[in-house]
Amino acid sequence: MPRPMKWRKVCCLPERNKFGPLGLPADVKNCVNMTVDEYETIRLIDLEGFTQEECASKMNVARTTVQGIYIEARKKLAESLVNGKILLIEGGEYRLCDGLGNGCGRGCRRHRRVIDFDDKE
Repeated sequence: MPRPMKWRKVCCLPERNKFGPLGLPADVKNCVNMTVDEYETIRLIDLEGFTQEECASKMNVARTTVQGIYIEARKKLAESLVNGKILLIEGGEYRLCDGLGNGCGRGCRRHRRVIDFDDKE
């Protein structure tokens, strides 16, 4: 019997989920599909500066799981950039965080948006 799936915690969905060459038709041969959890590893590790261990803690999975997700995400980014393909970010095995700071904090975009909103008032 297989192990039950463990959902990856993601702080927010990307503001835009389609990137690539302008005017290229978004058909199967011109697209690379990245999952939301792969996007989250790129965001946390490359943009926010987390280690793989810290990223794993934020996403509520093992470090080795994050390592595998991260490797696949980087391959997809490279394929999109080098081969001029459209990058679509959608799907995956994830659940959004509640934005209340439960296990989140540094790196949580939902938490940051709440703070930014409060600062503007």
